[in-house]
Amino acid sequence: MNRNARHSMAFILLLSFTLLLSACSGTSSPAATEGTSQGSNNTAAEQTSQERVLKDALGHEVKVPAQPQRVIASYLEDHLVALGVKPVAQWSVGKNSVQGYLQKELKDVPTIASDLPFEAVLNFKPDLIIMDSASMVEGDKYNQYSKIAPTYVVGSNMNNDWRQELLTVGEVLNKSSEAKQALSSYDKKAAEAKAKLSQTIGQKTAAALWVTDKNVYVVNQNLSSGDVLYKDLGFKIPQVVQEISKTAKANWSNLSLEKLAELDADYVFIVNSKNVSKEDIIKDPVWAGIPAVKAGHVYDFGKDSSWLYTGTIANGQMIDDVLKSVIQ
Repeated sequence: MNRNARHSMAFILLLSFTLLLSACSGTSSPAATEGTSQGSNNTAAEQTSQERVLKDALGHEVKVPAQPQRVIASYLEDHLVALGVKPVAQWSVGKNSVQGYLQKELKDVPTIASDLPFEAVLNFKPDLIIMDSASMVEGDKYNQYSKIAPTYVVGSNMNNDWRQELLTVGEVLNKSSEAKQALSSYDKKAAEAKAKLSQTIGQKTAAALWVTDKNVYVVNQNLSSGDVLYKDLGFKIPQVVQEISKTAKANWSNLSLEKLAELDADYVFIVNSKNVSKEDIIKDPVWAGIPAVKAGHVYDFGKDSSWLYTGTIANGQMIDDVLKSVIQ
């Protein structure tokens, strides 16, 4: 018997049974009918109340699920992990290059290209998409993503205030209290570390450098690890870093050999992506005049460390790295 025939026979039997019951009772039960209708209305009302309409940074009114289960939030994974949310996919660049410092929590999460191809996003069947900045939804991209799932844009700038970004993501995920707690815990940790450093080494200058096979980059004093070193931990800003940060828009800016030689930093923290030892890096004569090199205050961390990123988890790990390095 095919599917349609089975459905027709089932319908006939059900209809006959219903008519038989009606004949036996003589009347239908209005109370039962009204109760069923009321229950359906309550269910619909509960479903509606679970959805929230939030306005994003670009003015979109986004209907957000109360408890999203399948989230894609490219480059915002630090905030997700801090809030106890595991995304259905994590961003990657090139040959599955991911945020190494988060892999304890995200090791089983599949990757998605950082530019979020529409087909790839669709295949993950998200119920919420959170975008870091307006640049990620330029042109017609927002309309395309919003057809897949509700799409919320956190900030209008390329680099947003990470603290406000965390609070916004918390609001979108219905985890505002968790976001505030994570931020409070981080600020307490940073304040304690700052006091400890001040008592131990006093007021010193510091710089974070990213060394690759071909270039040396210096961090913006206001972003990423620069924000941690200068605002949270209280290190003084070297003149070279100040000069470059005045016009820099990105987190990291190319540092010429001339400026590297002029770097007046008492402590240098290197993100080492060159696949050679720290000693091999600083033996180049151009590093010789840097106070940190002379004093033996140069420390390096692998490319999988958190120094290229930002958020309560990334920044907390940076603070741990600084304390372990500077305070023997």
